[in-house]
Amino acid sequence: MAKIIIPTPLRKFTNSEAKFSTDASTVKEAIDQLVAQHNGLKTHLLDEQGELRSFVRVYLEDEDINALEKGNTSVQTNSTLSIIPAIAGGNFES
Repeated sequence: MAKIIIPTPLRKFTNSEAKFSTDASTVKEAIDQLVAQHNGLKTHLLDEQGELRSFVRVYLEDEDINALEKGNTSVQTNSTLSIIPAIAGGNFES
């Protein structure tokens, strides 16, 4: 089965699980299975149309899915998907 790596800030919505196994054939199916299992993730990952939020990046191995086929990117049984949420903050001094 393919696996999704859950980033630390989102693990509070997965009962502290760091990985999620999926039998999905595309990235979209994998994310849909993840949020179906852990509904608390839905608002953090998906917009009102059910698409990945613009500030969430998903990587298939080392490739950003936006450089591939986005949600339609194929997932193999040995694939690893990583969710990378945007991090805001910092301090600007002039």
